[in-house]
Amino acid sequence: MLIGNVLSLRDLSENEILSLLDLSLFLKNQFKELGSNSKYLNGKILGMIFQKPSTRTRLSFETAMLHLGGHAINLSFNDLQLSRGETIEDTARTLSLYVNVLMARVYAHEDIEKLSKAATIPVINGLSDMFHPCQILADLLTILEYKKRLKGLKLTYIGDGNNICNDLLLGCAKLGIDISVSTPVGFEPLDWIVDIARKESIKNDSGILITSNPKEAITNADVVVTDTHVSIGKENEVDSREKLFFPKYQVNGELVRLARKDYIFMHCLPAKRGKEVSSEVIDGPNSVVWTEAENRLHVQKALLMNQLNAKSLDT
Repeated sequence: MLIGNVLSLRDLSENEILSLLDLSLFLKNQFKELGSNSKYLNGKILGMIFQKPSTRTRLSFETAMLHLGGHAINLSFNDLQLSRGETIEDTARTLSLYVNVLMARVYAHEDIEKLSKAATIPVINGLSDMFHPCQILADLLTILEYKKRLKGLKLTYIGDGNNICNDLLLGCAKLGIDISVSTPVGFEPLDWIVDIARKESIKNDSGILITSNPKEAITNADVVVTDTHVSIGKENEVDSREKLFFPKYQVNGELVRLARKDYIFMHCLPAKRGKEVSSEVIDGPNSVVWTEAENRLHVQKALLMNQLNAKSLDT
């Protein structure tokens, strides 16, 4: 099955997500065996648009294309005519003439929606203020590797009801994972996203809890996830957010004692140690953040291969 634009996990069905995870595992194992000599995307070009700074998103996408025999072109906002007033739609139409797929990391989600509507090639959301689908695909792959299953697990997210939280809700609901979200009052995930997730969770016999009590949320969790309390673009809110989030919503040794003994801890990175997570947890034996970071590479390979309809894959 070919996947079109991926702006959030709302765009993917349960079967499409599971298919991408299966392909990701295949490609990860193949890379360990053969290295970066595959030519599945020979001659294909990925255009990458960055409004926000990036480490993992840029390097994982660029490396993914190189490993698959393709090429990636980095297009910072200031390098494009967007910085001089060209419309997003005209930029999308132009880039569609030169490259085979676009990935954009933007501030406003409406920008990537405009890009996808005007482009005639697949568009991937590398991060927006509302969603982060590639990160959550990597999270789901990591959970599958460590827990050997998805359905029936309990995942707890503690922190800001941000883009990570939004796509986690959608992904967990579609795959039958119980999800508990704990945020300060006023920082909950958007109601309409929770509503979509609840409808999906009913289909898959899983539960959703939104609470301001992190201890309630984390009790008996199989997976514990957090993210920065101050996302890019929210730097002017540092002081006010720290007063609300810290220390109650910090994932630390005391809090994780309420999770299952074999819980795994995940964070999309970069992490502000001593703020949303203690070093004791992120560097502890239950932390899988580095596997999670590596898995960005493998799920993006799978996504790109699907979108570009790679013909030579023999699984």
